[in-house]
Amino acid sequence: MRKWFAFLTIVMIGVFPAEGKASDPGVAARACQLMSEPFKDAREVLSLKEGDTVEILRRKGGWLEVSRKDKTGWVRMLYIRRGGSAEKASAATEASGVLGLATGRAGTGNVVAATGVRGLDEEELKEAEFNEHELQTLKTYRTSKKQAQGFANQAGLQVQKVPFIQTTDGN
Repeated sequence: MRKWFAFLTIVMIGVFPAEGKASDPGVAARACQLMSEPFKDAREVLSLKEGDTVEILRRKGGWLEVSRKDKTGWVRMLYIRRGGSAEKASAATEASGVLGLATGRAGTGNVVAATGVRGLDEEELKEAEFNEHELQTLKTYRTSKKQAQGFANQAGLQVQKVPFIQTTDGN
């Protein structure tokens, strides 16, 4: 009986994953459209103006599902700044938005990349603030040397020595 209950519990967790997290507040960083689906050519649900507040529900690729005024839709990640106020974002928040890859469809089936990484200027670096939540998220990606070696062995990877490359210009 206990084995059956454990099996059923595992199946239920897999079939009905709990979000476990409330929605996050966000602000439109610039004017944009809320779309019915996470595609550039989807139907427009609502127009957002710069500074409009939204609730971020979830992320799918380079898109965020958000709600505003009882309407729910999708908007590209780079158009939404996380946080509840329309004040200028910190450098860390802006950098995380820039580093998020905004992808979408230009017509049906054509995937395009919309952004690249840009540098931070001195002022943005001075404004940077510590973000405990993002640090904890980053820590979830780490692995031990033993786990990494196990993964490499499982994938059939072999250790290879690569010689150091000398440049001709002396650098």
